[in-house]
Amino acid sequence: MKLPTPRWWYVRSGAPAPVARALLKPLSWVWAAVTARRIARAHPVDAGVPVICVGNLTAGGVGKTPVVRELLRRLSLQGVAAHGLSRGYGGSLAGPLQVDPALHTTAEVGDEPLMLAADAPIWIARDRAAGARAAGQAGAQVVVMDDGHQNPGLKKALSLVVVDGETRNGEWPLGDGSVFPAGPLREPLAVGLARADAVILMLPDDLATADPELLAVFGTTPVLIAHVVPDAPPPTGPQLGFAGIGKPWKVERALKAAGCDLKDFASFPDHMAYDPATLKALAAQARRLGAGLVTTEKDWVRLPPAWRARVTAWPVRCVFEDEAALDALLAPLIP
Repeated sequence: MKLPTPRWWYVRSGAPAPVARALLKPLSWVWAAVTARRIARAHPVDAGVPVICVGNLTAGGVGKTPVVRELLRRLSLQGVAAHGLSRGYGGSLAGPLQVDPALHTTAEVGDEPLMLAADAPIWIARDRAAGARAAGQAGAQVVVMDDGHQNPGLKKALSLVVVDGETRNGEWPLGDGSVFPAGPLREPLAVGLARADAVILMLPDDLATADPELLAVFGTTPVLIAHVVPDAPPPTGPQLGFAGIGKPWKVERALKAAGCDLKDFASFPDHMAYDPATLKALAAQARRLGAGLVTTEKDWVRLPPAWRARVTAWPVRCVFEDEAALDALLAPLIP
């Protein structure tokens, strides 16, 4: 059974459940040690094509997939044959294979690859090096890998880490600095930053500037500011929203900020597979409220086909504040 992301992970100090956090601390030390040993012992494979890794320092919900989509779009506009690469989390197929939205399902290839495949060539592969090689053999000049900052098996030409920039109402994207499961970090912050070429700090659309205290955390690592903005207005009229992503509360907040008449919101664990009982319960609640149903694109692709006509997918996109700085990072990789 999938569990929702603990919100107390994202409290800088004085988070609740102090006993639980203390008990989880030893497990976090083990997690960090195992990750460090795996990275240190790895021999990264050169797949024969430049790989841009868009990764995380923390658990999901930071806006990584919109960044991948924007990089693929931007490279394509410059005439580069850019393909995406994903592990295909939650899918049954090991790959390497190119995702076909008309053929594959989220149960086979995962939700993010299926969503991205509507706009660009996307590959899934449990073995990322094999996936990058397959993309290169199919004509990719650059591969943009969704996640993988802690995956040492593939040589990376550019390593970008995406960090959530939301610090309002006591939130802190790095928590108290603890590693999973005592906190949201995948590895100690300094260790992860040392392998990064740049940080992409993702701000919600209604947050104009980044927190100076958060910017200071990244030290000398270059930081690019980007915003997650609506790609379309939210649906009109009363709505019942739902989301199963890393930080579902961010979707609720974004819908309200965009002017959605949100009557209720249901949060589910990341990569939630929506069963008929859950969907019927959501539809029943929407009827009681006289509301429509709205969710993210990532959630929408996980819906059974019969339900997709009954639910509105609300698209968002990534917009960089300094596009010239982004182009400067990408330029050495462009053939």
